[in-house]
Amino acid sequence: MFNFFKVIISSLALAVFSGLVGCSGDESKPSSQAYVTNQKGNITVIDLETLEVVGEIDVEGKGPRGIGITPDGKTIVVANVDGGDISLIDRESGAVKKNIEIGENPEFVRVIGNTAYVSFEPASLGGPPPKPGSEEAMEQREEDEEEPAKIAIVNIEMGIVEKEITGGMETEGIELSPDQSKLVITNEADENITVHDIATGDLVKTVDTKPFGYRPRGIKVSPDGNTYVGSIEYGNSIVVMDSNFDVIRDVETGEVPYGLSFSRDGSKLYVALSKGKALQVFDTSSWEELGQGETGKRCWHFTFTPDDSKILVACGRSDEVVVLNAADLSVVKRLTGFAMPWGIVSYPKSVGSLDSVWQ
Repeated sequence: MFNFFKVIISSLALAVFSGLVGCSGDESKPSSQAYVTNQKGNITVIDLETLEVVGEIDVEGKGPRGIGITPDGKTIVVANVDGGDISLIDRESGAVKKNIEIGENPEFVRVIGNTAYVSFEPASLGGPPPKPGSEEAMEQREEDEEEPAKIAIVNIEMGIVEKEITGGMETEGIELSPDQSKLVITNEADENITVHDIATGDLVKTVDTKPFGYRPRGIKVSPDGNTYVGSIEYGNSIVVMDSNFDVIRDVETGEVPYGLSFSRDGSKLYVALSKGKALQVFDTSSWEELGQGETGKRCWHFTFTPDDSKILVACGRSDEVVVLNAADLSVVKRLTGFAMPWGIVSYPKSVGSLDSVWQ
């Protein structure tokens, strides 16, 4: 009998010990977090469970803008507009693993698998762009023609630029076709969206966006791969294209749309209104507006939390991140103290203007 109870007690002790080890292991795992690039600072880390700032990642004052995370969550990729490079950062420790030279004015980052697609603009003068159609804009356009923007294709694991694809003038947004054979980009100064063969770098198609306004900026593909949407900042509109990149309709938006994201199931499209100080939502079957949520000044990019319950919007000119309830777009919280926040992504990976979970 004594031996029986001894075995039972030993088994219970082992179970309790194992449970404690398990708890310790769970607690040591990082909670879901958002990562915000501050163009006038570093990367801010937000705990998505408490909605509090919990840390900062030093990028050595290089003006971080575009940001992406590898699917395994190991590496954060950041474009440093003032450094002319990208930083590969260990997500858990925050340590910079490597800097890779890209070219002047790297801006937009799109991470898919082990590859980062980074736009850079050698001819960009920096600062706010001139008014579309103005004499200053035409002069800048002529200067830009001397050196178009490019997209660097980076092998993240090897830490090298594998190739470059020449884009248009002031290339901004980057998207890939679902089969990852085509690169789709927006070219601000060219007033078009271009499609390129990734293997060869050849231009496949040019979509003229001038009939819909000036300065195409954001570009997103739907989860089913059948629809592409581009935002036209100074047209207060979005263009909807089919899988062949033919424009099938345009939709009026609020003031100065930029960042775009489909919902996880593709039934809704969310649009960040830079000047409209709102996040606007459309039904993608009817393209009727479903509502708007109040944000801040010059909000460029946003991300959903991994559970889709909230949306975090980075607002560059009000130096804040606005947290919205995804169900009704009401303001949950305003996080302040940022330094021109530009990009924002979440991990575990979620849908947002700079990221997606289906590629």
